[in-house]
Amino acid sequence: MKEFDYVIIGGGCAGLSLAYELDIHQKLDRKTLAIVEPRTEYKRDKTWSFWKVGSHNFEDCVKKSWKEFSIKIPSDSKIVKCDNFPYQSIDSGLFYDKINERLTENKNIKFFKNIKDLNTSNSFIFNSVPLLQNAKSNIWQHFHGIEIETNEEFFNDSTVSLMDFDCDQRNNVHFFYVLPFSKNKAMIETTWLSKENKSLKDYDSQIKSHINRLGLKDYKINFKEEGAIPLFYPINEKEKNKVNIGTAGGMTRLSTGYTFLNIQEHSKYIRMNIENIQNAKKYEIGKKYQFLDEIFLRVLKKHPEKMPDIFFDMFGASYITAIKFLSNKSNILEDLSIILKMPKWIFIKSIFN
Repeated sequence: MKEFDYVIIGGGCAGLSLAYELDIHQKLDRKTLAIVEPRTEYKRDKTWSFWKVGSHNFEDCVKKSWKEFSIKIPSDSKIVKCDNFPYQSIDSGLFYDKINERLTENKNIKFFKNIKDLNTSNSFIFNSVPLLQNAKSNIWQHFHGIEIETNEEFFNDSTVSLMDFDCDQRNNVHFFYVLPFSKNKAMIETTWLSKENKSLKDYDSQIKSHINRLGLKDYKINFKEEGAIPLFYPINEKEKNKVNIGTAGGMTRLSTGYTFLNIQEHSKYIRMNIENIQNAKKYEIGKKYQFLDEIFLRVLKKHPEKMPDIFFDMFGASYITAIKFLSNKSNILEDLSIILKMPKWIFIKSIFN
C-alpha cells in the first residue's frame, strides 16, 4: 500500500482549496499528497456566493459580481449597496477545472477513490467529511436551485435578490434567492432554514410558483443544484496527526451558511503553519460569533415567524457593518450596532434557555 506525507479526505471545495494553496506556494515540491475523492468526474455541481471581504485565489472563477442586493418581506423591501464588498458567485465547474489542471502537473499529488488503498499510519490527515450528531433534530439550510435562460431580457442583472421572504413559510423560515448572471440568465433558489422535514422539499413546485409570481413564462433550464448545509457544528475534536477542514472543521458560519471564504482563510493558515502543523493552534471562527450564532439559532427554533423581520432589520444598520458582521470581520462596536437592531427581549431570554 502506498504512503504519503499528507492525505486529504474529500476532494470537494475544502480539500481542493487546501491542495491548491499548498501547491501554489511550493509546499508540495518535496512532500507527497494523496487526495481521496470517490467521484468519477468533476463537473459543475454548486454555486458558492459571498461578499468579498478579503482576497482569494479564485477571481478567475467568479461568474459575476454585484454591487447591490435586495431584501424583501411581505410588508417592505430595500435595496442595499455593497460597493466596498461586492457580492460574488463562484462557478464550481470553473473552480474544479482550474485546480485540477494545476494539480495534475505536480507528480507528488495523486488522487484515489478509496482510503483503503493507502497506508495512512505515518501520514498527516486533513479531513473534510463531517461527523454529524443529532442531525435530524438540528437546523439545516437546505435548498434547490435552477439556472434558467430566457429568450427576452427579463432580469435586472445589477441586483441580487438575496432574501425574498414574501412566500409561504409553513412555520419555518423560507426565502427565495435570485442571482441574475445576465439580463436573460439567472439562478433561482428556494431556501429553507428548518429541521429535516420531507414536507418542505416539494422544491420544483415552489420554484415554479415563484417564477410564475415573477411573471416569467418562457424559459429553459440549464442547470440544477440541490444541497443541505448543517447549521450546527460537527464533532471536531483535536486528534494527533489530523485536522478537520471545511464544514467538518467548523468553517460554516451557522447564522448564514457561508463557508467559502472561511475555507480559503483556513487553507492559508494551514499553509503558513504546515511545517509544524502537528502543534499548530486549532483554527476556528471567532468565539464571539460562535456565541452569537448559538443565540441566533435558539431564536430561530423558537420564533421562526420573527426571522424575516430580524434579517430585514439587520441591514437597517450600515451595510458595511452588517456585511462585516455576517462575514466574521466586525469589531465590537459594529457587533453592538447589529445587536441593538435585534428584538432585545427575545434574544436575552434565549441566552438563558
